[in-house]
Amino acid sequence: MPAVVIANTGDVPEFEGRITFNVILCVVIAACGGLMFGYDIGVSGGVTAMDDFLKKFFYEVWERKQLAHENNYCKYDNKKLQLFTSSLYIAALIASFIASKTCSKYGRKPTMQLASIFFIIGVAMTTFAVNIEMLIIGRLHLGLGVGFANQAVPLFLSELAPAKIRGALNISFQLFITIGILIANIVNYAGSLAIHETPTSLIERKKVEEGRAVLKKIRGVDNVDREYDSIVHACEVASQITQPYHKLMKRESRPPLVIAIVMQVFQQFTGINAIMFYAPVLFQTVGFGSDAALLSSVITGLVNVLSTFVSVVLVDRVGRRALLLEACVQMFITQCIIGGILMKDLKITGNLPSGDALVVVIMVCVFVAGFAWSWGPLGWLIPSETFPLETRTAGFSFAVSSNMLCTFVIAQAFLSMLCHMRSGIFFFFAAWIVVMGLFALFLLPETKGVPVDEMVDRVWKQHWFWKRFFNDEQAVEKREN
Repeated sequence: MPAVVIANTGDVPEFEGRITFNVILCVVIAACGGLMFGYDIGVSGGVTAMDDFLKKFFYEVWERKQLAHENNYCKYDNKKLQLFTSSLYIAALIASFIASKTCSKYGRKPTMQLASIFFIIGVAMTTFAVNIEMLIIGRLHLGLGVGFANQAVPLFLSELAPAKIRGALNISFQLFITIGILIANIVNYAGSLAIHETPTSLIERKKVEEGRAVLKKIRGVDNVDREYDSIVHACEVASQITQPYHKLMKRESRPPLVIAIVMQVFQQFTGINAIMFYAPVLFQTVGFGSDAALLSSVITGLVNVLSTFVSVVLVDRVGRRALLLEACVQMFITQCIIGGILMKDLKITGNLPSGDALVVVIMVCVFVAGFAWSWGPLGWLIPSETFPLETRTAGFSFAVSSNMLCTFVIAQAFLSMLCHMRSGIFFFFAAWIVVMGLFALFLLPETKGVPVDEMVDRVWKQHWFWKRFFNDEQAVEKREN
């Protein structure tokens, strides 16, 4: 039978609750899962530009760099070097489906704790690696940690946060990704012992009184009956679904599933990870020395962090779509300018004029800023808040796995693409930005301020396109029976 939902159309009062210390503490500790993800993205790009690292693990690439007339676009083109970066994401892809079941059966908190263990093992192996095999195995363990953390943390944050500030609190995950410091290995595991499980997860697993108690604690009020009843109802509906992946394939589940997958594809095909992975490589390509290239990548990392704060402030005020659309214009212009400069002035050998190189760095920073307050955080926020409870963990696993698959493809292919497409790679990403802008304009609904368990009635059934998947659901159900 189709999912039963609470019919709340029109103006609906918000559930009672305050922004409590417990919520803030849980959000900060949980979002530490993003630190390792961000650290892994940043460190892989930095070390691949370091001669000592290349000489030890990728001697052929190091040797090629020593040539007097090295090819600007192809000097880092090496399959094993790309595998060093991309191996993490193929492991994360596989882990995301396992993490989906772990989230449902054992809860969000144990899933995050398991991610911490994988992170610690992965860091230990990569730190003490003596050969490429050990390095890759360490990266695979880091990928398992990323897969489990990226599955559990956004769901944890969306379920824990009050609707009116859900966007800002959820984006803390992306904020911590941008900070990305090594101390997260210890903080993530030790801190996870102090946080609460979400009320939704507790009630879903029949711990109803504990769920009510946690709900009172995190909301800071005793009158939580309306929100509690809403969660209980959603859990009762979800409990009738014994095969969430089968339910996810039904017609009425397609809107959030399509949005979740497409958001992840678009997030990666902005070209952001190509830039963040290989920022030092890119800056060396346009004429900066090794030290200057690393410094420039630090600057872009700082821009990434500061710009994510913009999203925290604005996402629950101006809404999701406005940030996405503005960023598309900004990112499209910067990609075209970078591509145009490289096409005009960067030959196979030699450097860019210093003025052009500076413009490239500035444009990269402007691009990163646009991404950091839009498709970066919202790529995780929107899929985590749009699925009904009965398909939430299963649906979000598709989002995580899609993200990891696209990240793997970009990481594995970027250096080869740069070698063969040269400056054209930036126009390639610019074309994708046009497509994603049109998608956001016409097909992406606004979810600002809508409780996560009321998305069907207040978002999907009201959207000009997606409502057609619900108008005839009764007739579809009759045909299936």
